[in-house]
Amino acid sequence: MQANQPNILYIHSHDTGRYVQPYGHAVDTPNIQALAEDGILFRQAFCTAPTCSPSRTSLLTGQYAHSAGMLGLAHRGFALHDYRQHLLHTLRDAGYYAARIGEEHISSDSSQVGYDYVAPLKETHAAVVAPTAVSLLRDGLSQPFFLSVGFSETHRDYPPEDAHEVNYTLPPAPLPDTPEIRRDMAAFKASARELDRGIGAVLDALEQRGLAENTLVICTTDHGLAFPRMKGFLTDSGIGVMLIMRGPGGFRGGKVCDAQISQIDIFPTICDLLEIDCPSWLQGQSLLPLIREEAEQIHDAIFAEVNYHASYEPKRAVRTRRWKYIRRFDDHVGPILPNVDDSPSKNVLLKAGWQQQIRPLEALYDLIFDPIESCNLASDPSMAGVLEEMRIRLEEWMRETNDPLLQGPVPAPVGAELNDPDQISPDDITYRVV
Repeated sequence: MQANQPNILYIHSHDTGRYVQPYGHAVDTPNIQALAEDGILFRQAFCTAPTCSPSRTSLLTGQYAHSAGMLGLAHRGFALHDYRQHLLHTLRDAGYYAARIGEEHISSDSSQVGYDYVAPLKETHAAVVAPTAVSLLRDGLSQPFFLSVGFSETHRDYPPEDAHEVNYTLPPAPLPDTPEIRRDMAAFKASARELDRGIGAVLDALEQRGLAENTLVICTTDHGLAFPRMKGFLTDSGIGVMLIMRGPGGFRGGKVCDAQISQIDIFPTICDLLEIDCPSWLQGQSLLPLIREEAEQIHDAIFAEVNYHASYEPKRAVRTRRWKYIRRFDDHVGPILPNVDDSPSKNVLLKAGWQQQIRPLEALYDLIFDPIESCNLASDPSMAGVLEEMRIRLEEWMRETNDPLLQGPVPAPVGAELNDPDQISPDDITYRVV
């Protein structure tokens, strides 16, 4: 293995957002905290899509979900245009061995992606994934390696909450402080602790094998929490993600990066670090100018999208340091509730009349004075100039990336499994596209 070929550990969770200890939340995750204190913590990292398969696709192909073809969920019949655009194939050309343990969620057939080894697991909880990863590391992997370790935590269903902790838990910012939501959040915290134990076990094994110094660790998640107004939403509560990187190339020292970045930047960063050519399809930017303090920002704006989750819900967003603009492209007036995971928190909002609320066609938020994006300024005459500028930014991006929404409603592939948008639950009766 050459000096410029570090191992790469991509260790990732499900539905965690930034609700871990290094981001200041009262969620006890000491192993993730220790990783942050030894690496680089990205405070303003965002996914490109607050839904599972599209988000993961963007990170692993370095392009927006609609560009890569992943318009919905892999287990509901959606797929990439070309699985050879997966990061592992570029790394394989550079001499890497690719192994996967646990969750990935970009294909219903694990053999389709092209890993050299996929652990034959029946479930992807940390209690199973972590020991399997530890065994693989201890037995020895061909080096350099790309190892994907994916945990189903903190996806619902959560483990039982700590009854004592419920009384001292704060619900996530977009939601009211009620006993039901406190209980729900306490259960999330229990799941986060299981995630943290799994991550800690894998990182300990990396250390014990003497691989930590020459391994780039990428610790992240797909999108926001599986709570209402988070996962599936283009507000920061939906697209904000934890991202911690540690390893060679400057990713050390317990530093914090406040630059606005996107998960599509990870693929070109790896290429830059390894000094290999970037594939032509990449749409992100290398993070190394930020790490080397050669630049304060690499993006004037970042972009995010939703096409399909359980139901069709086409919408797009552009985010600058100051402003967020969200535009929806469907004619369904109310909330599309099958796209919100069932939960006690969802029930609280439903009882309060959430189903009767109206979604705006456009939303504009001032992220300085309204960081939780609760006051829509799109109809404010004084914001007309900002609104038009953000509209133009979004349209330019859509054209540059050949967004299929520019041609009208985006069809689902034949065989895709969907919910009717008027339903309440993703577990309601579905139909298949024919």
